[in-house]
Amino acid sequence: MAGSTEADWVSRFADEVIAESERRAPGKAVVVASGLSPSGPIHLGNLREVMTPHLVADEVRRRGHAVRHLISWDDYDRYRKVPAGVPGVDESWAEHIGKPLTSVPAPQGSSYPNWAEHFKAQMTGALAELGVEYDGISQTEQYTAGAYREEILHAMRHRADIDAILARYRTKKAPGPAKQAQKPVDAAELEAEEGSGAAAEDDGSGGTTGYYPYKPYCAACGKDLTTVTAYDDETTELTYTCACGHGETVRLSEFNRGKLVWKVDWPMRWAREGVVFEPSGVDHSSPGSSFQVGGQIVGPIFGGEQPIGPMYAFVGISGMAKMSSSKGGVPTPGDALKIMEPQLLRWLYARRRPNQSFKIAFDQEIQRLYDEWDALTRKVAEGSALPGDLAAHQRAAGTAAGELPRTPRPLAYRTLASVADITAGAEAQTLRILSELDPEHPLTGLDEVRPRLDRAVNWITTQVPAEQRTVVRPLPDAARLAALDDDARGAIKLLLDGLHSHWSLDGLTTLVYAVPKVQSGLAPDAKPTPELKVAQRTFFALLYELLVGRDTGPRLPTLLLAVGQDRVRELLGAGA
Repeated sequence: MAGSTEADWVSRFADEVIAESERRAPGKAVVVASGLSPSGPIHLGNLREVMTPHLVADEVRRRGHAVRHLISWDDYDRYRKVPAGVPGVDESWAEHIGKPLTSVPAPQGSSYPNWAEHFKAQMTGALAELGVEYDGISQTEQYTAGAYREEILHAMRHRADIDAILARYRTKKAPGPAKQAQKPVDAAELEAEEGSGAAAEDDGSGGTTGYYPYKPYCAACGKDLTTVTAYDDETTELTYTCACGHGETVRLSEFNRGKLVWKVDWPMRWAREGVVFEPSGVDHSSPGSSFQVGGQIVGPIFGGEQPIGPMYAFVGISGMAKMSSSKGGVPTPGDALKIMEPQLLRWLYARRRPNQSFKIAFDQEIQRLYDEWDALTRKVAEGSALPGDLAAHQRAAGTAAGELPRTPRPLAYRTLASVADITAGAEAQTLRILSELDPEHPLTGLDEVRPRLDRAVNWITTQVPAEQRTVVRPLPDAARLAALDDDARGAIKLLLDGLHSHWSLDGLTTLVYAVPKVQSGLAPDAKPTPELKVAQRTFFALLYELLVGRDTGPRLPTLLLAVGQDRVRELLGAGA
């Protein structure tokens, strides 16, 4: 996949990144980066912060270059608010606002030692399943071990220069609402926020005792409600007071309980780590954003260069039966991976340029997305896929390390979902139905259709409301059958007469569409007319009504297979 193509954004960025890395640090590993703040559930909008550099890094790796994908866990950020909708969390967690995320208790019932580790674990599990290779960096570990000591002392010595750069942006008027977003953002959209989630932090300004780019955590209360009142460059003695009443003087050359303010911290790390590529959230299009300001600080202050990288757009969600935006619940990568295979989720991020928004389906749309994916997979196998589509498929199906585990026999997701719906997950019945889909090549066991089957079962049981689930009638609807006219009775008889010889998915598909044609005096393979389509819809609605008590349901061929020949004859037989 070397070289760029018009349709493939990943290859174009890889070209740029390799060239830029060679210019900056010839012969060294290419460094790309992501930043994630485990301040709560890390959602599918935040995943774009990881998938964009992952896909580029993987392409660089495929071309034979050494590459490091750094994920900075901003777990030393302050705890800013109690997120809504998190199980095991109530308003009592508000007492921890201002502490580092690693000093906040985990939600009740969690097996993890603190808040940050609880939410990091959810994300690391999903990244492993998605095949994302990375080097994780805990900012708590870095700061408390004194890893950034020289950079902190350097920033403090140059605080007047930093203040002057920041002042240029403080005087800019914030853009009006019309300029801040290109379109309204509905509640279902997950904003691709600034990389770390720490962008809401202050920049160290506003104090009456001068500008300081460093914020200590208080020794008494553990919070960052502190104000630096004095600093001596020679001795590195720093004095601070806290809103809790505590105050002390420490030697910054030995003190490890604080951090640089965000707009200085980020460019410091770009320079220290040699980051060549890092995407940024949509907020970075506004004046004074962390990415823009960091670009002005990284060179003059830290002697580094700003990474190249795109601004990424919103990720939307369609459906979510059990998670309400109004209650604060947001779907995470782990939630998505319960209902879709990793390849499909990777594909959704790979096939769209970072500045294009897209939606991840938790509703019926997931069936259409799977149909698209399967159709593309067939084109790839046939050699007829377009270059850009082929590249996106290859990036979704695996990484430079190899293919991701896949379902050996990937039956249509909508078929699996329908069977799971009708059988309520009963394995013996599921195997019987799936084996009858293609009698010439029957399944030998359900492992052949896993893990896709398991994802479809999860989707039906967690995302489809109970009132939309399919329940086969326990007994024939005698009154409805008795009221059928001759045309309806004739149609049912044609269907029942053909069941035995058409008992497969393809056969039943042919049969149900052919019955209205034959009744109209046409050949079974006649092309449908508008009038015939009306007759087919009327026939289908009748069958649904007699089988499941509604006028719609799963695809009829799948439903008939699931119900079974004997039961179909029982439920329809009185009308024949």
